[in-house]
Amino acid sequence: MGRKIPMWQCLATVLFTIIALMYTLGILGKIFGEDTAWNCTYGEAHIALIAACLFAAAIAVLNGYKWAFLEIGILSSISRSLQPILILLTVGALISSWIASGAIPAMIYYGLMILKPSFFLTASCILCCIVSLSTGSSWTTAGTVGIALIGIGAGLGISVPMTAGAIVSGAYFGDKMSPLSDTTNLAPAMAGADLFEHIKHMLWTVTPSLIITLIVYTILGLNVSGEADMTIVTGIQDALHANFQINAVLLIPPATVILMVALKLPALPGLIGGVLISCVIGSFCQGIPLADWPALLHYGYSLDSVSDAFTQAAASVGEANPLNLLSWDSSDFAAAATSENFSSAVVGEYNAAILIDGRGGMNSMMGTILLIICAMCYGGIMDASGMLGTLTEALLKLAKNTGLLVTVTIFSCISMNIIAGDQYLSIVLPGRMFKEAFEDRKLAPKNLSRCLEDSATVTSNLVPWNTCGAAMRNFLGTPQWGAGGYAPYAILCYINPLISIFYGFTGISMEKISDEEYKKILKQRKQENEEALKSLEA
Repeated sequence: MGRKIPMWQCLATVLFTIIALMYTLGILGKIFGEDTAWNCTYGEAHIALIAACLFAAAIAVLNGYKWAFLEIGILSSISRSLQPILILLTVGALISSWIASGAIPAMIYYGLMILKPSFFLTASCILCCIVSLSTGSSWTTAGTVGIALIGIGAGLGISVPMTAGAIVSGAYFGDKMSPLSDTTNLAPAMAGADLFEHIKHMLWTVTPSLIITLIVYTILGLNVSGEADMTIVTGIQDALHANFQINAVLLIPPATVILMVALKLPALPGLIGGVLISCVIGSFCQGIPLADWPALLHYGYSLDSVSDAFTQAAASVGEANPLNLLSWDSSDFAAAATSENFSSAVVGEYNAAILIDGRGGMNSMMGTILLIICAMCYGGIMDASGMLGTLTEALLKLAKNTGLLVTVTIFSCISMNIIAGDQYLSIVLPGRMFKEAFEDRKLAPKNLSRCLEDSATVTSNLVPWNTCGAAMRNFLGTPQWGAGGYAPYAILCYINPLISIFYGFTGISMEKISDEEYKKILKQRKQENEEALKSLEA
């Protein structure tokens, strides 16, 4: 064991981490100009986190900590993430099984039927809620159905920022509530909560947030009248029909998962059960041979067919393989297809394709899993060296009561979204920092996991240089702030954190743990510390 690391060295480690992340994510290049030494081609946060690990380890070693002790901290930190890693792998298989069986296409198909011009904003938000819940991805929702809604809204005379705000609100509702979402799995993993308990607990904050959001959209849309060009929507539905047999039976898999949540079944067996049910329904309803399922569950689903017009449109924008859609920029394709005078139905078919082709599979989760491992390595070193505790103590001096603890947690997540520019780190690092603080106040872990999602997840798209903010801006063709910005209309994204803070001060839904449960937590902490010391001595 080394000596206590001074606060200035802890802050220097954090500053190095921030600069490394901002560099690899291309934020510094945007700030100082693309032709400066600060410019870096946009990349992932993995290498930046590894560099931060090395810097933190160097600081710790200089203060007397042995590498063997730091390594034990790393392994202990990673071991706590093994359950969510297993869940993420299972979710990857679940997504591909839901697509292949037709469950997700059916939800999208029926969801598109609710579009009504007189309540376009409200219907758009609800539709994006449905699509995002079914896919677990706000990016996919905004980049596909969202683009179609932007075009339809323009035809109705509704401003693009207003439509974009409704799309983002719906997309991020689903992102934080879907068991298929990586953030929905990551938050309870960091807090030590059960996945399904976490989802149920979020209903306390997200339900009033969504109700307020829908009321505002209904009021805004009352004065809008017109006729929508629904050919893009029809194109999406036709493309889904061309590749799947659409019927109500396909809704059984998502209904089963909802039932499992209600019955409080453990997350991993429940999700595996959802995969098995989807495979059975997919075999009967879509005629998928049993021999095809292993590849589908591992690598994801690929479309069987596209129209000749779609192939021609793909070729016209320089894509040799129209089914390999993951690298496509949806707005670029839509613009190119329109400029080449392709029909709205073809653009609609593209939107349907990007929604389902190449999606899911355990392999699709590897990037997120690697990021978790890198982040847990960094957190393990910061924790073992005491730097995380020093930083947390400073922040907790502001948290005199439960309301202030919730407020500090939420603003820490929002600050990480602004500083680090990454949604996952905004969940992982504050989750590690405040876990013991919530436990010591005898607050159930699901309170912390809810705070993480009520802040880190929903506000990430409001930061222009955040990965989520950049994606939303590119997909929807409008900035977050300033003239023509969608942020003022993304109502759920800033109502949700405020309601969470309100609950913190009033105590509403802030569930406690019993004295016996708290004693078990303290016992577990003691065992982990003893095991770490034994490993170090060995």
